[in-house]
Amino acid sequence: MGKGNVCLVFLWKGILTLGLVLFFYVFSIGITFYNKRLLRNFHFPLFMTLIHMAMIFFMSALSRIFMQCCTKRSRVVLSWNEYLKRVAPTALATALDIGLSNWSFLYITVSLYTMTKSTCVLFILFFSLLFKLEELRAVLILVVLLIAGGLFMFTYESTQFNMEGFLLVLAASFLGGIRWTLTQILLQKAELGLQNPIDAMYHFQPLMFLGLFPLFLTIEGLSVATSEKLFRFDNLDLLFSLLGTLCLGGFLAFGLGFSEFLLVSKTSSLTLSIAGIFKELCTLQLATHLMGDKMSLLNWLGFAICISGIALHVSLKACRSKGNLTRVTRSRP
Repeated sequence: MGKGNVCLVFLWKGILTLGLVLFFYVFSIGITFYNKRLLRNFHFPLFMTLIHMAMIFFMSALSRIFMQCCTKRSRVVLSWNEYLKRVAPTALATALDIGLSNWSFLYITVSLYTMTKSTCVLFILFFSLLFKLEELRAVLILVVLLIAGGLFMFTYESTQFNMEGFLLVLAASFLGGIRWTLTQILLQKAELGLQNPIDAMYHFQPLMFLGLFPLFLTIEGLSVATSEKLFRFDNLDLLFSLLGTLCLGGFLAFGLGFSEFLLVSKTSSLTLSIAGIFKELCTLQLATHLMGDKMSLLNWLGFAICISGIALHVSLKACRSKGNLTRVTRSRP
């Protein structure tokens, strides 16, 4: 292969990676601002989340039918025993993570949400150590100190700080740590056949819906039942407009899961992690310009320290993966 062909291959890979990252950004950043804008006037975040889950299940079911017709191969269907024993804990943690995250938008700004949700890395580290997926090292303590210190500086004397919303998203981050640790364990079990996100979303959504439904009934059930925007509507056009807006969120949520899979499958999980760091910066920049979020120099410094901790964690994972790959290569005859 000549130099010209090699350059073309690298150029094509660069363009493809950039396109996939931008595709991921559209859905990831889009659903954040969608949730915040919708919940300004529609104060039922748990009901909104349930609609999104129903939409994701419907779209993943249609996608499975389409893939089965194209490949002529049947899709994976778990037995009830495996479904309830293996999938249920992950689905419940995922449902509560998403539900509490959306609920927090009633109280806090996009910038505070974005910053606080970044602490999910801390809880992932904690549960990875608990389940022995990671080994305790001194550098991990530095990662924890950087992220925690950055969060403290970001929230210190913030004029738009809300304790109730902050605690909701912090609880969501804690559940997110459980969620992604259990997801990692689940996806490592190749015999389950849930490596494809379409199959994973198809199996997760029913249990996620059932897991969140009792909380919805307790917190919002009566209010939704008596709301003039929904079941006691007096304007059919406004009702259809609202339902269409809610379905748009379901499409964005489905697209987010699918775009993450495309990015990881065509590049690597490291690319997704690095893209996630820059996504946080883009989200904060958009929040200050579009939503009027106010950030002081101390807040930006706290964000920079927190991001440096996340970047260090990503670098450690990259070095560890490279070291494992080198050992495997050398062990081959």
